[in-house]
Amino acid sequence: MKVFFVELIIEKQRTESKWFDMADDVEYLSANVPMHTNADEMSLLNALRARDESAFTQLVGQYHPSLVRLARLFVQDEAVAEELAQETWLAVLNGIDHFEGRSSLKTWIFTILTNKAKTRGQREKRTISFSDLDATLQTQPTVDPGRFNESNAEAWANHWKTEPASWSGIPEESFLSHETQNLIRRTIESLPDNQRIVIDLRDVQELSSTEVCNVLGISETNQRVLLHRARAKVRQALEDYLQPEH
Repeated sequence: MKVFFVELIIEKQRTESKWFDMADDVEYLSANVPMHTNADEMSLLNALRARDESAFTQLVGQYHPSLVRLARLFVQDEAVAEELAQETWLAVLNGIDHFEGRSSLKTWIFTILTNKAKTRGQREKRTISFSDLDATLQTQPTVDPGRFNESNAEAWANHWKTEPASWSGIPEESFLSHETQNLIRRTIESLPDNQRIVIDLRDVQELSSTEVCNVLGISETNQRVLLHRARAKVRQALEDYLQPEH
C-alpha cells in the first residue's frame, strides 16, 4: 500500500509541475529550495507523523529531483536512480516516527538515499571511494605549476607570475547565460566521481560541510580537499571561457 502511495504522489508531482525536467535545465544550478527553519521543520515533522498527505507531497516536491540527481551520481541508469529515490521515500514513511532530529530532515533523507545508492552501486561494481584520498590526489597540484615563479627565482619565488584576473568587470549576464551555465554543468559532470558528488552536494544542493560529511560518511579534511579541487577545476574552466586571452 505504501509503495502505491509513494508512486501516486510522485506521479501527481510529475503531472502538476516541471521539476522532473530540472536535470535537463541549465537553471538547475540555482534552483534549490531553501531548507526549513527549525520551527518549520518541527511543524512538518508533526504533520508527517500524523500521516498528512499534503505534508508528504510537499516534501516530495522539494527533494525528489535532488534525490534522483544524487542517485544518478552513484548508478549509471536513470531508471535505477528513480527507483532508489522511491525506495528512499518508502524508508522515510517507515522511519519518520523514529527520526530523532540529530540532523536536519533534509540531511537524514539524503543519507538514506546515499546509503541505498552506495549499496546498489556496489552491486553494479561501481564503487566510489571517499574514505582514503589517493596518494596521487594528495600530491597532484590544484593549479597549473606553470602559473607560478620557480622556487629558485630571485624574487617572489613560488608566487604568481601573473595573478588571476578579477572578474569584477565581466557583466553579470555573462555568468547567468545558458552557455556559461552549460559549461559549469559539463565541467562538474567531467570531474572524478568523488569530487563531482561533493561539489554537487555543497554548491548545487547547498548542504553545509557538516551535512556533506554526515551524508557521505567522510572526514572534514577529505570533504574540504575534494571540494577545493572540484571548485578549482570549475573556476579554471570559467576563466578559460570568460577570459580566453588570459
